[in-house]
Amino acid sequence: MLDGNFRNGVDRLVRPVGHLLVRLGVSANFLTCVGLVMSVAACLLIGNNRLQLGLVFLILTAVPDLLDGAVAVAAGTTSKRGAFFDSTADRITDGLLLCGIAWHLADTKGGTIMLLPMAVLAVTALISYERAKAELLGYEAKGGLMERAERMVVLGFGLCFDVLLVPVLWIMLVLTSLTAIQRFFKVWRQASNDISSHNNQS
Repeated sequence: MLDGNFRNGVDRLVRPVGHLLVRLGVSANFLTCVGLVMSVAACLLIGNNRLQLGLVFLILTAVPDLLDGAVAVAAGTTSKRGAFFDSTADRITDGLLLCGIAWHLADTKGGTIMLLPMAVLAVTALISYERAKAELLGYEAKGGLMERAERMVVLGFGLCFDVLLVPVLWIMLVLTSLTAIQRFFKVWRQASNDISSHNNQS
């Protein structure tokens, strides 16, 4: 939801910053790499039970992710290769953050609760796959209750207040699962309409 409703506004705000970074010689791929390094640091800090400091690096991970597109546009270097790199980096970041949380829960709570962030990661991978596969087939699969921007914001609350971390993960699991269901039926309807149109034309 946030991606769809606020992305254009955010792009307008960061556009001047993108032009400034290009003048300083900063590339979009460099920013994507910086984001990856920040996500590794966040994973290690969270895994070592330093959640608030991990939150700081989560925010530092998000900043390059906001700016790399603006830099690519300002430099005229937007490409499928860059989009692929950025999307892959996002998936790696998601995995690192949730693995760090699983590590933290295993260390502090034990038992099987560490499987909760892994379940969130699995459903997150599913909704990313649904979008990628749908777009490959020529369908639209964006949207849903819990896209990546929402996940990062909600996860930030869990890291800020340790007592909320497990409830936040349950909320993420439920809403991300609903998002997967929403996307499935969104694409299913589009595909069904194509079949109906084809049958009517035959």
